[in-house]
Amino acid sequence: MFETLGLEITPQAAALWFGAAIGLCFGALAQLTRFCLRRALVGPMAERADARAVWAMALVVAVIGTQGAVALGLFSFEGHRFGAQSVPVLGLVLGGLLFGLGTVLARGCLSRLTVLSATGNLRALVAIVVAALAAQATLQGALAPLRMSLGAVVVPLGALPGAAWLWAAVIAAAALLVVLRAGARWPSLLGGAAIGALVPLAWVGTGFVLFDEFDPIALEGLGFTGPWAEALFWGVAAQVTSVGFGGGLVGGALAGALVAAIVTRRFRLESFESAAQMGRSLGGAALMGVGGVLAGGCTVGAGLAGLPSLGVSAIIGFGSIVAGIYLADAVLARRGGARDLLPAE
Repeated sequence: MFETLGLEITPQAAALWFGAAIGLCFGALAQLTRFCLRRALVGPMAERADARAVWAMALVVAVIGTQGAVALGLFSFEGHRFGAQSVPVLGLVLGGLLFGLGTVLARGCLSRLTVLSATGNLRALVAIVVAALAAQATLQGALAPLRMSLGAVVVPLGALPGAAWLWAAVIAAAALLVVLRAGARWPSLLGGAAIGALVPLAWVGTGFVLFDEFDPIALEGLGFTGPWAEALFWGVAAQVTSVGFGGGLVGGALAGALVAAIVTRRFRLESFESAAQMGRSLGGAALMGVGGVLAGGCTVGAGLAGLPSLGVSAIIGFGSIVAGIYLADAVLARRGGARDLLPAE
């Protein structure tokens, strides 16, 4: 469709600006709703119900919108990693567990840390840099052999049996039940729904609107692991590489969160309170960088954007992330005072 738009820029340049627009909306909405899976699962009890409702509402809209677009023939996951019939189960499970552990140690996943870093949280900013370095090392650096070895262990699981619409209905209904039981306020739910709408918008934008047969770009959705690694690599080697949708996404998310923080007067410089706290945060960030690559995405990439694809790899990866979050929180709870060393949100 791209060639019919009459734009005087390349599809990749258009994808960059499109990603920036999506990121701008995500950053602002995520800041206003405090969108975070960790808070929804193991956060303070007083906040957990509202956080779950926001995340679940986003998933409802994301699933319906994504599968609706697929049913209309606007794009397909064929050829995408979420559409793979053989999946690297070992890498997905290990990566998901590492990412979940890192999320608890750093007190937020990559999307949450991205938003926090734009509000003046220097802890989150440093953690993001460490996570991006670890992700890049796993993609193309010293840890790439480990990634390739784990990726070679594949299992031919195929696709989910039955009709896609049925699975989409099951996921959406389960998420909607979480929303109804939470009793959250309507502004929070509307914010969650708006975040969820960005998921199919990104898929349709990169897979249909910006698609050009003569200069094709990759089908991309929301996610922060790969995009942060891409942005980091571009930052140090801009003369030999370029950025597209992912780079625009993280840049836009930072800008959107910054604007929302300034408007709501929540911008405040914060730093680490102790060396132990810093060690846990940065260690968690490194685990997320490695784990996010192995798991095929972060809580947003493998979860909010991945689950609506109905891809088996996304389900395994996201399920492992959730398991890692619960496991890490349980271990820290048994150790008692260990939680006190974690950085506050």
